[in-house]
Amino acid sequence: MTATVYGIVKQNNGFLNVYSEPGKGTTIKIYLPRHKGEAVEIQEESTVKIPPGRGETVLLVEDDLSLLKLALKILDGLGYTVLIAGTPGEAMSLAEAHAGEIHLLVTDVIMPEMNGRELAQRLQSLCPDLKHLFMSGYTANTIAHHGVLDEGVNFIQKPFSQRDLAITVRKVLDK
Repeated sequence: MTATVYGIVKQNNGFLNVYSEPGKGTTIKIYLPRHKGEAVEIQEESTVKIPPGRGETVLLVEDDLSLLKLALKILDGLGYTVLIAGTPGEAMSLAEAHAGEIHLLVTDVIMPEMNGRELAQRLQSLCPDLKHLFMSGYTANTIAHHGVLDEGVNFIQKPFSQRDLAITVRKVLDK
């Protein structure tokens, strides 16, 4: 990492000053030239309202427990009924046991057992009207390039904000 930082600083015509003393610690100062240019007007952040759920049932499948809990909290707080699963097998069992309709599958793309696309295909036989939203830390283009997902599918990149998840879920459900 030190070489990377040094390279970035040098690329921007800056320099580093490192001072270290045994038992006292290290101080690193980064000096970069001041940017001369026109000031850019600060833009107001978009005030798009966060769309609430309408009680739809969402099956959320994520193998990262912290992300599963976060997405559950967001979706539950928006008014969705959320079923959660940590693995595709668990998701299949939940879907089979669930008496009502499942409106949306929100699933990680890369998981143990099977990928998100395979899970969506298997669930389609149980829930023919099921809509899908895939999520991944990789970009949609990277995943499509490796053949895991088709281009143009409903996709959200992790990490995501409450606003992004809410807007994307609502958009998929309203299609």
